[in-house]
Amino acid sequence: MANRKPPTTHGLAVVDKPSGVTSHDVVAMLRRKFGERQVGHAGTLDPDATGVLLVGVGKATRLLRFLTDLGKTYTAEIVFGSTTDSLDSTGVVTGTFDMDGLAADTVRAMVVQHLTGAIHQIPPMVSAVKIDGKRLHELAREGIEVERAPRPVTVYHFDIEPTADPMVYRAEVHCSKGTYIRTLADDLGRLCGGGAHLRNLRRTAVGSFTVAESADPDDVLLLPLPVAVRDYPQVTVDAAAAALVGNGRVLDRVRAGMHGDGPWAVLGPDGVLLAMYESFGADAAKPAVVVA
Repeated sequence: MANRKPPTTHGLAVVDKPSGVTSHDVVAMLRRKFGERQVGHAGTLDPDATGVLLVGVGKATRLLRFLTDLGKTYTAEIVFGSTTDSLDSTGVVTGTFDMDGLAADTVRAMVVQHLTGAIHQIPPMVSAVKIDGKRLHELAREGIEVERAPRPVTVYHFDIEPTADPMVYRAEVHCSKGTYIRTLADDLGRLCGGGAHLRNLRRTAVGSFTVAESADPDDVLLLPLPVAVRDYPQVTVDAAAAALVGNGRVLDRVRAGMHGDGPWAVLGPDGVLLAMYESFGADAAKPAVVVA
């Protein structure tokens, strides 16, 4: 087997994913655009959803798990009065409900009381969660539904406002990784005495990366590696410590200037990202990923 050449292009792309393409499709587009095979994304967006998709190229792929951990912000519409098998507008209607007279105060009260803060969600069957080695959406396409254990997530804020249509509400959600907005919509419909589904989902931010700095896949530019991990504390070390980092050595947190709980992005004296470090015991830090 021929040896694959190492990547020569590195950086983070903040893509505004269009509707109708998968996150994997976007990865394929950027492989062609930058002529690199080492490309991956941080957090799948549904094919019909739009908005911020973080894509790493070259060495930036080693940082994707830190980007996946960042909080997400979404906008969407919640349609009351019907449920679907996919929990969104792409699915087949599974139930209809007479919800005339639904009051905005009732909707907001259910959001505050049950769907804000630390909650548990059951992953939808159309999700990419794996059970026994197979993704749920693959099982769903085969007509198989399996038991799913509830998972803890955090909804930091859930703002919801009525629209001109009394059965449609506009929502903005800021949440932890792993939160399913379609599940929030479905749960809210049931809490309000009927049913609901999601439509027009758009991810407006991942951490500090927003749609304002995103671009279409064809036009996107790459941000340098230190910028890719700008949401984490950054520590600059001298040449001697940089040599230790390059060898994957454990560092004394006080001497390295690492404050808080981490993770920390460790930069060399020339500003190059060397590694991501995590806490190791009470006073030390160890490399989670060595980049340089």
